[in-house]
Amino acid sequence: MALVAGQLDLRWSTACPDWRERIVERRSLVPFDPLFPDEAAAALEVFKSLQITDLPYDADRGRFPTFGEVSEPFVFDFVSAIFGAYDPVSARRHINEFLLLISKKNSKSTIAAGIMVTALIRNWRHSAELLVLAPTKEVANNVFTPAMGMVRHDPELAQLLHVVEHQRIIKHRVTSAELKVVAADTDIVSGKKAAFVLVEELWLHGKNAAADAMLMEATGGLISRPEGFVVYLSTHSDEPPQGVFKSKLQLFREIRDGEVVDPRKFGMLYEFPEPMIEAEAYLVPENFYVTNPNMGRSVDPQWLQEKLIEAQRDGGGALQVFLAKHLNVEIGLRLRRDRWRGADFWEKVGLKRLRDLDEFLSLVEVAVVGIDGGGLDDLTGVCVLGRHKRTKAWLYWNCAFAHRKVLKLRHDIATTLLGFEQDGDLIFWGDAEAQADVATLLDEGSPEAATDRTEFDEDIRAIVAICAKVRESGLLPEAHGIGVDPAAIGSLIDALVDDGFSVSDGTKGMVTGVSQSTTNMFSAINTMERKLEAGTAAHGGTRLMAWCVGNAKAELRGNAVHITKASAGKAKIDPLIASFVATKLMERNPTAVGAFEYTGI
Repeated sequence: MALVAGQLDLRWSTACPDWRERIVERRSLVPFDPLFPDEAAAALEVFKSLQITDLPYDADRGRFPTFGEVSEPFVFDFVSAIFGAYDPVSARRHINEFLLLISKKNSKSTIAAGIMVTALIRNWRHSAELLVLAPTKEVANNVFTPAMGMVRHDPELAQLLHVVEHQRIIKHRVTSAELKVVAADTDIVSGKKAAFVLVEELWLHGKNAAADAMLMEATGGLISRPEGFVVYLSTHSDEPPQGVFKSKLQLFREIRDGEVVDPRKFGMLYEFPEPMIEAEAYLVPENFYVTNPNMGRSVDPQWLQEKLIEAQRDGGGALQVFLAKHLNVEIGLRLRRDRWRGADFWEKVGLKRLRDLDEFLSLVEVAVVGIDGGGLDDLTGVCVLGRHKRTKAWLYWNCAFAHRKVLKLRHDIATTLLGFEQDGDLIFWGDAEAQADVATLLDEGSPEAATDRTEFDEDIRAIVAICAKVRESGLLPEAHGIGVDPAAIGSLIDALVDDGFSVSDGTKGMVTGVSQSTTNMFSAINTMERKLEAGTAAHGGTRLMAWCVGNAKAELRGNAVHITKASAGKAKIDPLIASFVATKLMERNPTAVGAFEYTGI
């Protein structure tokens, strides 16, 4: 619907609930007409005239091809949605935040350059600042280079705009407005007052723990410049979405699906519908067009087929990267060829009610504890595994601990870990904030374990408190109730003994060593797989465990399957290993030593 200029009307909708049919039928993903058609037409006239200098030079015409000559309709739809949302009377843009999620090689960076050059030309504000925020210098150059070419190879634009190449700046000679292309890893972002912001490769920003604050700083200028916009462009991440990318992706999906009503935001998301994901229809070459709307132009279908065959042959990370980047498939638990087979069934048996330990303990008739962890640059995983009183299903409760320094030592997963902390499933220790969290656990757990808070590390004392809570519930078996790696840190054993837990001598004792050798753990891995598949096991559905399960790599050693990390350093699986340890204990079919029913008090 077209709006009357100068009148605020929020009756339009940016939801596109029939996107699944539209995307398969190659129809537009923009569910509304430009709000102000004249503005859309004027901007399109500029945009379509811009030359694309990385295409072959047209000698007959004496210039490079233009957007108007070589672009697919989706490009014009997106540009019209952005510039057609501007009300020239009130100088306000009624839709001011956009997301384009599209596969690699669909001219995303060139489109970004065209949008921002168009905005620079159409802008009326003197000394306005337009900003392209890229995660790295290389990505910044991918946008600036085509923008510079559009100006330098057009005599009219070369008179109107001035390129300062070494600073990645394009200046408007009349309004003194500046388009700046900034690399977040090298340039200073603070203090910007941009009215028009384009954020390139949002998925990479998602790996930066400080990205939220940086984007807030970069887009803060829109508060006093209502004519402005923010455009996010991205492919999918080659890992599960995280950080600011995950939150933005979820929001724009909910708006698209009509679950959230926000007419100020619009996302054009080229994704496979869920049934096609479940059927792995994205592997069929005839379906590549779904997330590659520029197929046959900047995207060569034969090249895609060849690269898919290569990635399938290599398997593992190569296939994961190909699916994410060239088919825009979100990486989750089930896409790696060498995945642990339990990942295929993990998502369907997640129950949020199992996240609270007190409620969890009230549901089971017996419980055991598995513990796995490493040094200060690693996670320590804890699993409490219980057998349901009525159904006898196995229920898994998990949490993890990490020293705060892991955020620096493993900076590539820092954003991910901080997200787990926000969920309440990962507790950091080693600073005042972490100590307060651990103190809470201690106060709720064993009074004995809390008497001397300086003798052991904070995480160890909190783990002991969890074990003590299970013991006091009466749910631990008389022997073999707590499983640890025989090579576990000595301070953990010391702390357990100090709190009254006996160490097993092979036949009796609460704390027992569980070897993580291939032959010993094979039965636990197999048992857990089968129970997940049968639906006789359930877990708390946490992002922490989904990440760990996704990191697990299955290796065949002899006749047994062994679980290792998918990639060294950044792929943590300790909480999953703790679950296997607990599974090994539950295979003994234990009986609780207590005679009373735990109420969670």
